[in-house]
Amino acid sequence: MRPLEDVRILAIEQYGAGPFGSLQLADLGADIIRIETPDGDIGRHVPPFAVEQDSLFFQSFNRNKRSIVLDLTSDAGRAVFEDLVKVSDAVYSNLRGDVVEKLRIRYQDLAHLNPRIVCCSLSGFGMTGPRCAEPAFDYMVQAMTGWMDLTGEPDGPPTKSGLSVVDFSGGLAASAALLAGILAARRDGVGCDCDVSLYDTAMSMLNYVGTWQATSGHSTQRQSHSAHPTMAPFQAFPTSDGWIVAGGSKEKFWRLMGAAIGRQDMVDDPRFVSFASRRQFRAEFVGELEQTFAKRTTAEWILLLEAAGVPCSAVNTVAEALAEPHAVARGSLVETEHPEFGIVRSMASAVRVGEPMTNHRRAPTLGEHTRLVLTELCGYSSDEIDGLIAAGAVGGA
Repeated sequence: MRPLEDVRILAIEQYGAGPFGSLQLADLGADIIRIETPDGDIGRHVPPFAVEQDSLFFQSFNRNKRSIVLDLTSDAGRAVFEDLVKVSDAVYSNLRGDVVEKLRIRYQDLAHLNPRIVCCSLSGFGMTGPRCAEPAFDYMVQAMTGWMDLTGEPDGPPTKSGLSVVDFSGGLAASAALLAGILAARRDGVGCDCDVSLYDTAMSMLNYVGTWQATSGHSTQRQSHSAHPTMAPFQAFPTSDGWIVAGGSKEKFWRLMGAAIGRQDMVDDPRFVSFASRRQFRAEFVGELEQTFAKRTTAEWILLLEAAGVPCSAVNTVAEALAEPHAVARGSLVETEHPEFGIVRSMASAVRVGEPMTNHRRAPTLGEHTRLVLTELCGYSSDEIDGLIAAGAVGGA
């Protein structure tokens, strides 16, 4: 039995952040029932690999889930939704912070139907505050919370992460909130609201940089070649044919590195004896190391440094990362079968509990499970479902 097989979540989710959060739970066995409008999630149409009502983008976020089409704004659709709430553990949404009230999907709106229901909102700015009614996307949140100011070369422009890290982190935060809420509800018999936002997530991840600024007024500056702001060596170095990241957060790694690359003279140099002194003479220290690393290939340096026990890595392309032997050994890719895309290889969840899941299902087509879900969970007859379809309350059945 999968760890979350007895958990059912109604997911009013879209695009990336929300679906990424529920994906973690679906991979652990939770029954994630996506509630979609007749037009479907916009993620179904994201290029470059898109077919009618589906895309590889959508497949990446929605395997192991079910989909129903439901018009929450109609009286009949609302009645269906309320029947589903009665037999579910949580209602999860990623909408604007003010929309959850308008849709009446807060705990106070649903507790009379199911006192244990957990209502988790993942929004851009949260359900309160001056920006709660504003839309937010990963890119603008990275800009607003200082992430872009911290990223890039010192003399270059502010830089966004190459991945939607705020979206992914927000989804993970929401999945943790959902599980905490469900555990508490099962213990106490009372559900709750979970108010998670992309903004709060990004702000929390400023962590020690934010603490330095808020406590001592220290402003962290960008360092060349993605160097650690206070520790050296801990950065990317150009080699004769590419790039290598090497160094570490312990003094011993510098001593091991210096010996491995033939620079014992630098290890013995009083200017470079500690993190503090190397930071003081960072320009001279890094300049010497860059000249040294430029003399050999990345592969040659990796062999030397790994043999010496120095943390290091080549700067891989995505294709190289996927082909890494460790990625293969850890099962970083999972496979599903798709009628249009063939074998879809997507990234496995990092949340692993018990035996790994082996029978992954492709992401659902729009409304693929409407009839099954309403029959199985709500006891609706075929005639009742046909009537709801005719009324436009449900679809895809």
